[in-house]
Amino acid sequence: MNIYFACSITGGREYQAIYQAITNFLLTSGHIVPTAHLADQDVVDLEKVVDAREVYTRDIDWIEACDLLVAEVSTPSHGVGYEIGYALTLGKPVFCLYKKGIKVSKMITGNPNPHLYVVSYLDEYEAISHLTSFLEKY
Repeated sequence: MNIYFACSITGGREYQAIYQAITNFLLTSGHIVPTAHLADQDVVDLEKVVDAREVYTRDIDWIEACDLLVAEVSTPSHGVGYEIGYALTLGKPVFCLYKKGIKVSKMITGNPNPHLYVVSYLDEYEAISHLTSFLEKY
């Protein structure tokens, strides 16, 4: 499957290890993840040199081409929220994960869209377990 992975870049990188665990799992499971580079430690520096319009166009194209979107939403991010909303508007399945105990926007947790799945996790093993269950549906 072609999976768009979304996570916070400018809002903070404290969950980078889980970003890497998620993207590594997806890639080793044989999925195409055009945004896997977002889990890299150097992504902030890499994305600095890309024009804002280019990022927007590139990411919209990737979302339109994906089968589903997976988002780690523990860190608030305008971009991730936009990507989630855009994917849902297209009727794409969206799977959001967040660290247990973190407050997540009620626009995510309260959204009744049948294509949106939101789960919390304790550690990377539980996150991958939830993600595996989600992917088995598709």
